[in-house]
Amino acid sequence: MTYEDLMAALTEFDLPDQATLKKIRERHRTLVRQHHPDQGADPDNEKIRRINAAYKILNDYISDYRFDFSRETFWRQYPEERLQEQFYGVGLWGEKK
Repeated sequence: MTYEDLMAALTEFDLPDQATLKKIRERHRTLVRQHHPDQGADPDNEKIRRINAAYKILNDYISDYRFDFSRETFWRQYPEERLQEQFYGVGLWGEKK
C-alpha cells in the first residue's frame, strides 16, 4: 500500500484526513447499500469493487495502527480530565484541602 492508495481510498469513501473506525464502517455500509443491485440501483459491479477495495485498504491501515494509551495522549483527547486531576482539591491559594 502506498500513501496515494490510502488517499484514493479516503476519496472513494469521501472521508476527511481524520476519521474514526466507526465512521469508516458506517460509510462502507452506506456506500454498499447505495450501489448494491438488490437495492434497486443500477448494477455497477465496478463501483462495488472499488468500494470494497478502498475498505480493505483502510481496514489494513487501521489494523496495523498502534494506539497510544499513555496519560499524555489521554489528556490531549480529554483536556478537562487533565484539569480536574491537576486541580482537584486545590484551594484558592494552591493549597490542598
